[in-house]
This record gives sequence, structure tokens and C-alpha cells, in this order.
Amino acid sequence: MIQQILFFLVAAAGIGLFAWQVRKIRANILKGKDRAMGGPVSERINKTLLVALGQQKMFKRITPALLHMVVYVGFLVINVEVIEILIDGIFGTHRVLSFLGPVYDALMAVNEVLGALVIVAVAAFWWRRNRTQPVRRLTGVEMRAWPRLDANIILYIEVALMLALFTFNTADLKLHQQEGVELPGAFPISSLLVGLFPDSVTALHMLERIGWWIHITGILAFLNYLPSSKHFHIIMAFPNVYYSRLVPQGQFSNVDSITHEVKAMMDPSYQVPPAPVDADGQPVVQRFGAKDADDLSWLNLLNAYSCTECGRCTSVCPANLTGKLLSPRKIIMDTRDRIEEKYESPLIFQPNKYDPETERVKVDEEGSLVRGKVTPEELWACTTCNACVEACPVNINPLDSIIEMRRYLVLEESAAPNSLNVMFSNIENNGAPWAFSPSDRFNWADELYVAEK
Repeated sequence: MIQQILFFLVAAAGIGLFAWQVRKIRANILKGKDRAMGGPVSERINKTLLVALGQQKMFKRITPALLHMVVYVGFLVINVEVIEILIDGIFGTHRVLSFLGPVYDALMAVNEVLGALVIVAVAAFWWRRNRTQPVRRLTGVEMRAWPRLDANIILYIEVALMLALFTFNTADLKLHQQEGVELPGAFPISSLLVGLFPDSVTALHMLERIGWWIHITGILAFLNYLPSSKHFHIIMAFPNVYYSRLVPQGQFSNVDSITHEVKAMMDPSYQVPPAPVDADGQPVVQRFGAKDADDLSWLNLLNAYSCTECGRCTSVCPANLTGKLLSPRKIIMDTRDRIEEKYESPLIFQPNKYDPETERVKVDEEGSLVRGKVTPEELWACTTCNACVEACPVNINPLDSIIEMRRYLVLEESAAPNSLNVMFSNIENNGAPWAFSPSDRFNWADELYVAEK
């Protein structure tokens, strides 16, 4: 009974603390501007099943995709055993799901095989990150300090959880063998490890309990580590893909206030909707574009919390490949850092993101997203090609955030590059990007006619 009470308190504390952190993250996301999400629900569900659950976009790179698939499927299947452990811990039962018979046997066997494969995959990931020539997409100014440490911590935790699982299963299996009782389930990996464990019943009981407690408390600790980690994407990927854009990726959104103004100019009978007001009835001052993180939409902030930091966006960015400062991954990570800096932070402390001695991106000021974390030089390097959007395995749209920050620079600060200002002036005066009046646009045909004669 004491063990059940202790387990209940540990589980309640772990789950409650996680729920508290999730509420803080949800509050941060809802600080973003409202954005209507249209489109058929069936299409959204289909996209979620393919991209988030089926990892459709991961398989553009087969080696990391297969390794990731092993860890991902292992995570899903092993959670079934976690449910069993939670029930056993609360009610004092032992392998409560064993009534499933052959299904339980198959489940335990698959569980063990996947657990062993997870250890192999994690070892490959660790070697790839730390001992081989670094993959280009795993480097960059945004991947120094905490992000690099975070990636390794995740790998260490996953190995520890799998080893605890095998300790628990192997000790339990040997105890039942010594008692002449068959242990429900099939354990192809643990049966190979039985000879490594002591024959003492007391030692086996102790190892079984130690493995059991480390496994479940490790999972609860890992659950509370997730909100401070890039691994939070295992949860956030599903809502992020569900709410991702259904319109063509090259289609930009319009600023509603400007749209209403243009319609009123074109049609004097058009009725401009009243400006939004706050709780006191005062007009709300609306910003054009985004200067700070909360000027972005809630979907942009959801993107920020769904980032896997895998670097696929940056690795295909033509601006980044030619040596410019833009890194779409950094834009997303900076957005997440800024919203947490301004509002709520996860419980676990995060060290500094970047190494100041090797910092490439020098900001001009503090206290905002634009110029506080993201420089205009980064924003204007973007070619709006959507390569980053296409590459992201969880349908994050860095371009949407970049466009909103550009809008702020142009519409609020008039801080566009000179080449764009020339184009704006030509459009205003000539109705086209070129420095020719409308009456001269057909001159090329006259010149061609003369040349042919």
C-alpha cells in the first residue's frame, strides 16, 4: 500500500507539472493574433495522418528517416507498456494487461525488439552528431550551446529508459523461471540477458523494482523535460500539421485594413467595417506586419513550438547556401525564444542559445523580435521560394513569419532596401515595376519592326 501511495503521488506530481507547463505554452501561443482557419476537416485529418503520424516528408532522406522511424514507432508501442505500468502502480497489480493472451505476447515481443532497435538507432544518431564530420544542417549559429546539448540529453535519456525496461523485464523473467511459473508475454531480448543476472531472489526483486521505478519515473521526468526541449515536437507536430495551410504555398495573405481602404477607393459605396475596439470601447491600434512575436498569428507561434530543429529548412534555403545570414530555422527558434522571454517560460532553465564568441548575427536592440533577435539583413535575404516550407517534416511555414516582419519594416518603418523603394516608386508612378511610362511600353515592338525591315 505504501508503494501504491508513493507511486500515485509521483505520477500525480509528474502529470500535474506537465499540464502546468502545457498551460503556459498554450497561453503563449494564444498571445498571437487571431487567424481564421478554413478548409475541409477531412483534408486536414488526412494531412495529419500522412505527415504527422505517417512521417511522409521525412522519407526524402532515407537514412535519418529509417532511424527516426524506429525511435518513433518504438515510442508509440512502448507507451502501451507505460499504460500497464501506471495501472499496476496505482492498483498494486502485476502485468494487468496479460489477460489479452496472444495479443499481449505479441505486444511484449514487439516492444522488446523495438526497444533494442531504439538503442541501436540512438547510438547511430549520437555517433552521427558527435563523432563524424558534422552534417551541415546540424550546424549553424542557432545550434550552438543549448540546442546541441539538448539533442544529446534526449539521446541519453532514451537509452536509459530502454535499459531500465530491459532490467525490469529480465529480472522479472528470471524470478518467474526460478519459481517455475510462466511469465505472461514473450521477451525475446530479455531471455538472452537472463544469464547476466544474479540467481539471488532478493537481488532479482531489487533489480526488478529498480528497473520498474527508473523506467516510469524516467518517463515522467522526460515528459516534463519536453516543454523545454526540441523533442516537444512529438506532441506539437499533430496540431501543427492539422492547422497548416491548405491554400497554395505561394499565396500571400492581405492586410485587412489596407484591403478595405482600397475597396473603398475603388467603390465609393463600399462600407468599411468598423475598427476593432478594446474592452473600454477604445479603438485598437493595429500594427502593420510584425515587430514582436505577439504581432504574429497564433499559428506562427504554434509553428515555433513545433520546430524539431532538424535544419531541413535551412539546408535547402538558397540564401543560406550562398553564405547569407538567413536561416529559416533560426527565425523560428528566435520567435519561440522571444515569446517566452516576453511572457511565460517553461519550468526548466535553458542556458544561452548562442555562443557570443562565434555569433554571426549582430542585433541592434533588445526588447523586440525584429532587430532584437532577427536582423533586417536576415529578412531581406529571403527569396520567398518556399523551399523551407516544402522541406519541413511537420509543415512549419517560416516564410509566413518572414513576410510579416518584412511588412512591418516596409509599412511602419519605410525601411525597405533601396532597390525595393525604386520598384515601389515605379509602381506608384508608372503602374509597373519598370522606370517607363505606360505610353512607352510598346516601344519594343516598334524597334523590333524597324530592325526586321
